[in-house]
Amino acid sequence: MAVRWLCSLFGKPFDGGKRMDHGGPQQQQPHPHPHPMEAQQQPYHPQHPAMMRLYEVQKEVASLGPQVCTFSGLQHDRDYKRLERELTRLQLEVDQVDTEGKPELQGARKRAAQEVEGLLRYLEENASHPSRVAIEELSNEARRLVDEKVVAPQRAGGVAEINDELVDALQELVLKLTQVKTEGRVPLRKARYRALTRLCAVQDVIEGRTQQQTLSLPLSGDTHEAVHRINQVMVKVSVARSQLVALLMGLSGRDSCAHLSRILTEMQVELDALDVSGNAAVRNYRKQVVEEINGLLKHLDLEGEGDDTRRYDLAQNNSIREIEAVRAHVSHLREGVLRHCLMGDLTFRPKAELQSLLMHLDQVDTAKNPCIREARRRAVVEVQAVITFLDLREALARRYPGPTEHPSHRAVWMVLGSLSDLQAQVLGFDGKRADKSYMMLEELLTKQLLMLDAVDPQGDETTKMARKQAVKFAQNILSYLDMKTDEWEY
Repeated sequence: MAVRWLCSLFGKPFDGGKRMDHGGPQQQQPHPHPHPMEAQQQPYHPQHPAMMRLYEVQKEVASLGPQVCTFSGLQHDRDYKRLERELTRLQLEVDQVDTEGKPELQGARKRAAQEVEGLLRYLEENASHPSRVAIEELSNEARRLVDEKVVAPQRAGGVAEINDELVDALQELVLKLTQVKTEGRVPLRKARYRALTRLCAVQDVIEGRTQQQTLSLPLSGDTHEAVHRINQVMVKVSVARSQLVALLMGLSGRDSCAHLSRILTEMQVELDALDVSGNAAVRNYRKQVVEEINGLLKHLDLEGEGDDTRRYDLAQNNSIREIEAVRAHVSHLREGVLRHCLMGDLTFRPKAELQSLLMHLDQVDTAKNPCIREARRRAVVEVQAVITFLDLREALARRYPGPTEHPSHRAVWMVLGSLSDLQAQVLGFDGKRADKSYMMLEELLTKQLLMLDAVDPQGDETTKMARKQAVKFAQNILSYLDMKTDEWEY
């Protein structure tokens, strides 16, 4: 049946409704023989009413398949209830087909029932999957935060509480969303991507507002007769900004993207009609307000965001391919560095090559896609880990302590020597958090931090600075080890 490859096309093959493959997209292998139901069309009851009704059910299932396979909502969503209702209806219709006790008709009915049951199960599994619940919980946390700090104060006639604390809190939620596991499921990838794009758009709007607060605007009405009208528009823009944030976070009530788009467009028309010729300051003021309106308008096309699989299925994304190519190159260089260090050879120092890879990563176009940005960040961390390892090895090789060296300073360097050896093991580690080697490395790194904490600088400023840098170095190694084992996926 067509539905057997529908979900394969959208990333999830069916197995007769009995078992769902939770892996990534797979290519359906061609059947060496015709499908059993198709085989019935020739010698067995081609015009039998039961068989014809099953064919009709097959067509309806085939039309519902793509909708089920890309549905990314929850069980209380209207589309979920519609799909569940339609599939349940088909299930009942299949059950009511009279097979007259004929084996070929019974087999066809059983296969049709399995296809419908498989779609129902797939729909329910994704809508109630722990990762889908986690995405919704993070989205709700973001909604509460934005409502409390931005939307509610604006609606009450006050001023939105936009500060660095709010920006940092939103960024933390973005990072948590990027770390939600999707197991390669299209609906989960789609849900995660839609949540991320909206939250990142809110970040852009809020951070844009943070920048505006630092400007010496609005201008005085005495400057030009048009300034008063521009000031009025700027007040409307401030209100529209809050409305946009509410829309993006699902806090808008009766507002809609189309309505807000009309309001912003009317503001642009009003500004365009102003005569500001002859006054550069007023002209620049108007230009800035127009640019801010354009910045809000660009976020109003998110209503259908996430429907395009190229956006959230990044396996074929060119930027991801660039990042993966850099990671492969880094892996090759890292193996070479570790191999030479094991032999005591410090002549292999590909720092220039590693620095060029950092520059390459900096030029990768992320298209403001949070998953691509996180993939690039991780690649940068991998490059920096090798560079810092080489830097410490070189520093240890050049170190010639004098007789007057402070004992506490010497103790810090001893810890740094141990950290260098541990970092070599971390760089070469390729396992999971449940592995004994992971737990051993984590414990040894924690012990080095405790040893640094026990170092008493005794007022020596050089030792204080060295210990501070060593603590940061140890923490970075721990973070890198965690990153290597957190099974993140884009």
